Amino acid sequence: MSISTPGGPQRRPTVVSTGKKPAAGRPAAGAKPTSDKKPATPRSGGGKGPRKPVTPVKVSQGRSWGPIALFVAVGVLATSIIGFGAWATFKGSQSWQDKAAAIDGIVNFRESDPESISNQEHRAGSIEYPHSPPVGGPHNNTWQRCLGDVYAAPIANEHALHSLEHGAVWLTYRPDLPEADVEKLAEIVRGNDFMLMSPYEGLDKPVSIQAWGYQLKVDDAGDSRLKEFATVLAQNASMEPGVPCSSGNYTTGTGTEPREMQPTQGG
Repeated sequence: MSISTPGGPQRRPTVVSTGKKPAAGRPAAGAKPTSDKKPATPRSGGGKGPRKPVTPVKVSQGRSWGPIALFVAVGVLATSIIGFGAWATFKGSQSWQDKAAAIDGIVNFRESDPESISNQEHRAGSIEYPHSPPVGGPHNNTWQRCLGDVYAAPIANEHALHSLEHGAVWLTYRPDLPEADVEKLAEIVRGNDFMLMSPYEGLDKPVSIQAWGYQLKVDDAGDSRLKEFATVLAQNASMEPGVPCSSGNYTTGTGTEPREMQPTQGG
């Protein structure tokens, strides 16, 4: 089948030139593309290819340890204060008996041997005791002054025990204890009312401390339990609350023989 065109059969269409060249990179009108590939993206930087995007650099900043340390220190301090307050409240709510029971090694004869300390009778002359030093029982009508007195020589059990009845704490030690250790003990007693101290023959431990019905024996004069015992039990262990060591029928004499007196009531 032939196609008729103006000017005669099978005549090719005439292309009219406009005088303009096709744009660079674009095919002329009516031309078929020579490739399916996309045109290359123009390169910058002298034709070396497209510049890769710059990845931001993450700058690591050091921790500020000053504020952290301060925060931790404040937290520790606050915890310590709260803990100490709770402990102090608990200790303050305890009875003196509970505080005494908490002292490691203390012997409570009020519970273990109450019969040996139940007699508070006043007697003249020397008296034999089941415990050494004695912690209770009959005693002389005269008591040993206990205003923080530090006696350099032994004193009579019968007088010292009467002081314990009034609430005193009696600190005793072996006569051969080094002078430096004796001074450590004296620092616990000296100047403190309801306390007295003296050497004591025949102790089975270097140091023994007594209150009425209580006793603690230790090997070291620097043992902190001695001061704790004295602090907790002075006056509290009294069998005659309110009776002083500072006035009345007391003695400051030394020697193991008691004053001879007739039995009396009270005192």
